Amino acid sequence: MNPVPGSTSAHPAADTRPSARITATRRLLSGPAPGILLCLVVGALCMLISHYLSSVSALLIAIVLGALWRNLAPVPHVLDAGVGISAKKLLRMGIVLLGFQLSLGSILALGPGVLLVVLASVTITFLLTAWIGKLMGLELEQRLLIAIGFSICGAAAVAGAEGTIKAKEHQVATAVGLVVLFGTLMIPAMPALGLLLGLDDRGIGMLVGASTHEVAQVVAGAGSVSAAALAVAVTVKLARVLLLAPVVAGVGLYMRRQHSVHGDKNPPLVPLFILGFLATMLLRTTLDLPGALLDSASMVQSLLLSASMFALGLGVNLRSIFTTGIKALLLGLIATLIIITVAASGTVLFPPA
Repeated sequence: MNPVPGSTSAHPAADTRPSARITATRRLLSGPAPGILLCLVVGALCMLISHYLSSVSALLIAIVLGALWRNLAPVPHVLDAGVGISAKKLLRMGIVLLGFQLSLGSILALGPGVLLVVLASVTITFLLTAWIGKLMGLELEQRLLIAIGFSICGAAAVAGAEGTIKAKEHQVATAVGLVVLFGTLMIPAMPALGLLLGLDDRGIGMLVGASTHEVAQVVAGAGSVSAAALAVAVTVKLARVLLLAPVVAGVGLYMRRQHSVHGDKNPPLVPLFILGFLATMLLRTTLDLPGALLDSASMVQSLLLSASMFALGLGVNLRSIFTTGIKALLLGLIATLIIITVAASGTVLFPPA
């Protein structure tokens, strides 16, 4: 029987295809793809800007752009899922690739005095910050995030420890915001302090690397002094980054034994991405890897970390930090002063050879 003219059953495939395409488009837009794509595009743009502004790191640009957008204009909800994935999974992938920049040989070549200063900067800052935060009445998760972020490597350390500590979203955003605030102030302050202490370029580099919170901020601060300062600063900072693994493992063990919630899953002792970070570092140390591979890994790592920093920036609500996080703000200031004091004293006593 011929179909009745005008009947919708004449071409059922033609009728359903547009509907299927619309449904697929809606699923795509409601999923993580838009947010992830945006973060990657902005990360690549920040890398391009950093190429022309060599004294400013792409990571710093990305997190500032994210924070500006978050605090000056509304962020569409369609981006939420992808931004959340970028802030966690892309960052962890970037940290794994960061291990290719670390060679145990170059770190050990700093000498025992410099390594002692690095260990003291991380250990003293972490323990004193956590202790003072407890005296101030801050929540355990908040004070641990600030302690880890300010003593090791800023926002990357905060995000890396988030799952182990079981921190809430607003606590992570507060810790990241404080890292951005105080670390940015340290970019011009640390070289100036080095000059006041009479340090040479390498000494200033050591001071910057041992004290400044973010790798990006270290590059920005030491890069404004000289190439010699930058080389020492980055190596010292990466030595601090190396301590991320044992600190997160220690915090994980502490949380499992002292603060695990009944009926809830215990946090991992050592997160998988930390093991990946150690694996790539050992590969770099033990194998003669091709320069092209290392360069490619460095570029991808920069893109992933820039994208994740933009995502983290989108979670930074500066107004909430200044209105509801006064104690956290004060603890961030105290932690900054502690690590500056330890790093400056150590640099004067054990200057780089």
